Amino acid sequence: MSDKQGFMKALKCRECGREVPLTATHVCEFDFGPLEVAYDYELIKKSLTREVICSRPQTMWRYRELLPIAGEPTVGRQVGYTPLVKADRLAKALGIRELWVKNDAVNYPTLSFKDRVVSVALSRSVELGFKTVACASTGNLANSVAANAAAAGLDAYVFIPSDLELGKVVNSLVYGANVISIKGHYDEVNRLCAEIAGKYGWAFVNVNMRPYYAEGSKSMGFEIAEQSGWRVPEHTVVPMASGSLLTKIHKAYQEFTKLGLVPESKWKVHGAQATGCSPISVAQKAGLDFFKPVKPNTIAKSLAIGTPADGFYALKVMKETGGHGDDVSDDEIRDGIRLLAENEGIFAETAGGVTVGVAKKLIASGKIPAGSSAVLCITGNGLKTLEAMTGHVGSTREIRPSLREFEAVMAQDKPELVAR
Repeated sequence: MSDKQGFMKALKCRECGREVPLTATHVCEFDFGPLEVAYDYELIKKSLTREVICSRPQTMWRYRELLPIAGEPTVGRQVGYTPLVKADRLAKALGIRELWVKNDAVNYPTLSFKDRVVSVALSRSVELGFKTVACASTGNLANSVAANAAAAGLDAYVFIPSDLELGKVVNSLVYGANVISIKGHYDEVNRLCAEIAGKYGWAFVNVNMRPYYAEGSKSMGFEIAEQSGWRVPEHTVVPMASGSLLTKIHKAYQEFTKLGLVPESKWKVHGAQATGCSPISVAQKAGLDFFKPVKPNTIAKSLAIGTPADGFYALKVMKETGGHGDDVSDDEIRDGIRLLAENEGIFAETAGGVTVGVAKKLIASGKIPAGSSAVLCITGNGLKTLEAMTGHVGSTREIRPSLREFEAVMAQDKPELVAR
């Protein structure tokens, strides 16, 4: 194990296979293919066993040999190991034998799965000597970069579309980050950030640091497999924005299988999108291996990426595993949020409503068989997207401090109790 490389070997082009040094770069110079981290699995196999993993603190870093840092993590050391909840009431509501919810709505510190990718990206940025970190974001990433940079003493710049939910804007400003609001959708924000990254040389977690950043998503897959009793679930439903989370959960399952940490099995990974921004699911349903970029128009702003960077690879994973993609309308998203909240007491943001809504469709159509078991990935907290549900969850009923007035309300709801 090299002090400079850890268990990493190189950055490898996902298209041509060429390898380059482990620097802050994300595109192959030969064919412009995306780079990803390549690991020394033989070395990892000697170090990482179930017993070793179980002996470590319950954070995402218990799998650190499979995460792209050279030494110990310096940022986000408490991130991860969120609950895998057995969702019996939701299973009954959706019509499936067994259902589990991977609940990153309670992830530390900013209540979304983005804390996983950011802790990896910033730990690696520190190793590479960066002092300023930045990102292009639809909200959750901005919150996580701002919070984790503050805790690590790093300067942070976060770039967001100007129409983001207020909760996500405040959740970035409160940490003292430089928040730049752009009049445009996420893809326009991202293009600007690519220019800024090139000029200023900052560590942009989802630009020049993307190969490291994206690997953090694998920790969700590692945890699902471990918490499922060291096995890969039959079906996993994953929300798609760039498509990266879906591909990395699949990669996590592959790596655990390769290392003998879980038995060989077949699994299906399914992708969920909002109808108002569904380039990947539309392509999957049409049987295509490429997607057409779209202009987003959905309440699920955290998934509103019209030109998804990993869309091609997400389509490939669904095809390889026999998974399916689908999408849901704004009303179906709200219904999904309510279903999860009313049955399991979990309040998810709009992306969670997308996951539940798509799972409902896939189960109803038999693409996820009613007799099977599935895991739903909930990636963010509903307190961040209150606007989406305001006016759609009923209202309070105001009374004076009077038993008579209370019983008048009860008479409407449960007359049999008042009649006593």
